[in-house]
Amino acid sequence: MDSMPVNWEAFDALVIDFAKSENLIEDWTPSSSPASSPTPLSLSSYHSRLLIRHIRRSLESGEIDAALDLLRVHAPFVLEDHRLLFRLQKQRFIELLRKGTEEDRDRAINCLRKALAPCALDAYPEAYEEFKHVLLAFIYDKDDQNSPVAFEWSERRRFDIAGLLSSVLITHLKAYDPILSMTLRYLISIHKGFCFRQGVSSPISDLTERLLLEDRDPPAMPQESSREASPFDEVDIQALAHAVELTRQGAVESLRIAKGDLFQAFQNELCRMRLNSSVLDELVQEYCVYRGIVDSGGSAPPGMQSTYGPADDNPESFQKHAIVVDSGSSKILDGEPSYTIHPNGASVSSQNTDINERYPTETTGNHRDCSTSQIENLKVLQRIKSHGIGERNKRKRWRGRHEEIEMMSEIFSASDKQEAEGSAGVDAVILGEDKYEMMLAIKELAYRGMAAEVVEEINAIDPSFFTQLPDLLFQLKQVEFLKLVSAGDHHGALRVACSHLGPLAASDPALLRPLKETLFALLRPNEEAFNERVPLHALANSVQVAIGRRLGIQEPQLMKIIKATLHAHGEWFKLQMCKDRFEGLLRINALKEVGTSLLADSASRSSDISTHGSSHALVSPSTALQEDVASPTQTSAGDLACDENAILKVMEFLALPRADAIHLLAQYNGNAETVIQQIFA
Repeated sequence: MDSMPVNWEAFDALVIDFAKSENLIEDWTPSSSPASSPTPLSLSSYHSRLLIRHIRRSLESGEIDAALDLLRVHAPFVLEDHRLLFRLQKQRFIELLRKGTEEDRDRAINCLRKALAPCALDAYPEAYEEFKHVLLAFIYDKDDQNSPVAFEWSERRRFDIAGLLSSVLITHLKAYDPILSMTLRYLISIHKGFCFRQGVSSPISDLTERLLLEDRDPPAMPQESSREASPFDEVDIQALAHAVELTRQGAVESLRIAKGDLFQAFQNELCRMRLNSSVLDELVQEYCVYRGIVDSGGSAPPGMQSTYGPADDNPESFQKHAIVVDSGSSKILDGEPSYTIHPNGASVSSQNTDINERYPTETTGNHRDCSTSQIENLKVLQRIKSHGIGERNKRKRWRGRHEEIEMMSEIFSASDKQEAEGSAGVDAVILGEDKYEMMLAIKELAYRGMAAEVVEEINAIDPSFFTQLPDLLFQLKQVEFLKLVSAGDHHGALRVACSHLGPLAASDPALLRPLKETLFALLRPNEEAFNERVPLHALANSVQVAIGRRLGIQEPQLMKIIKATLHAHGEWFKLQMCKDRFEGLLRINALKEVGTSLLADSASRSSDISTHGSSHALVSPSTALQEDVASPTQTSAGDLACDENAILKVMEFLALPRADAIHLLAQYNGNAETVIQQIFA
């Protein structure tokens, strides 16, 4: 799973879209103030999501009046539905009684008379019986677990109605989460199902369990719709049911709510799955710092603090662990756990072993003199910057969530929002920050095709680096060779081939074929030798992962999730013998698209590069496509040539997964009626 090739650039786009959509980043430029406002929230989907989250929090905390006030102003259509209004007023009655004062008891009686009783008359058939039942709350105490109204008193009811209202608002306002959020929900749910059905353990279970919560919100509308024959295409019903694990009737109801729009129904169902937003924010921040999307200044590099803890629900909890370095000693802000800062940038917490796991290279000991190593690293960084690389002022600044401030200013006030400058971070100096700068600068050199400079700077950091990764050195020398050919310097290109490519291929016969293909570039026009044949972004990603691990910086955990879940996604749809109808909507197909080139052969043949530090970003997608088409399961599916209607009929009547339905049809020559008769005989 860890070797699954991923299009890093496509994933970057999803992450940046998420950070912008959730207002988590702001420009880190002199012309942009930290307090500058984004597009007016009242005109954005972000405002709708913010409103929904605020209403949800009000309901979950029992503040029903506050939620009703927001609904009256911003979503009055909800209160026009007496089914929903009755549930809200019934919960309001319970919450008033829960307060226990005489005044609130009088308010509860007034709620019964003026709001709850009128709604009970026409909300839905069972509403009046529920109204009479809830009156027992006057008699039975809220702490009596054996009372007939114990469930009405339960605080779980708050979360049920909050989830219901959230689903209704998302559906009507089309306030869908960013694509990244929905893609993660979908891929993780498939990954969990695949691991469960195949009986294999998930390598990312510790992350997915914290990220994707088990509970789902109730569907957008109560299940009171009639059960007449479905007007929808059975193909759509089955696709939706299997994609988000619904019953057939549940899929029909979901399509009914979406007025037959399959993709809208799919998004509605995905948004019912609940993600831990603070965990996701921290994963996204770690990824953004690793990729150079946001600046790491002002906060410890991700991985140098204890993150993703289930008890920590604060998206800006990383600020609590900020470290200020003063004359070689460390000071701790706000009495947080102490850290020892080594001159080479490593940190060891006296209370947290997670750092040792995230920074194995630095914490297991480096026999080189620490101060000398730090000076050498700074020299390398300065030399790289002399090439015009590593300009930090072009990056964004991580802002974090400030939803309470935004709700107060955007919803309850017409005045412009004024944020306190410096609220998004704590001033801190982290010695290890230079390592991020060095890694990103070397990646940028590789992306610009400056392969000779990449090799030079990496050798300055660690002369033995390429002895462990000869394939990566071969790829870099390929780029250097092709660049010289493109410039017309054939003599220089041949020197590179004789000095490096030839000896590397001699020590590893598997490199002979890519060497021949590389030399073939001498026969092509100069402009074709380099520009169209070398995926520099993929090479840069491989270099970043490799040099990052050498410096003690692990791949971001969000990438680990994507690799594992994309692998499970591919394997799952091989078993289902069909194509995923939703992968385009969620950009899954783009994440799997990895370019091909002369470099692909040497990358794909190396099965252990990622173990030592390089990613498989250069693997050809044509290989994966051929495997997908020519795999045993796909071949057998093609040989069967089962009619799609027959497959759907067996799936519907026998409630079977698609693969099982196909295998049954294969036994009876594709005749659905015969299969059904044999099963029920």
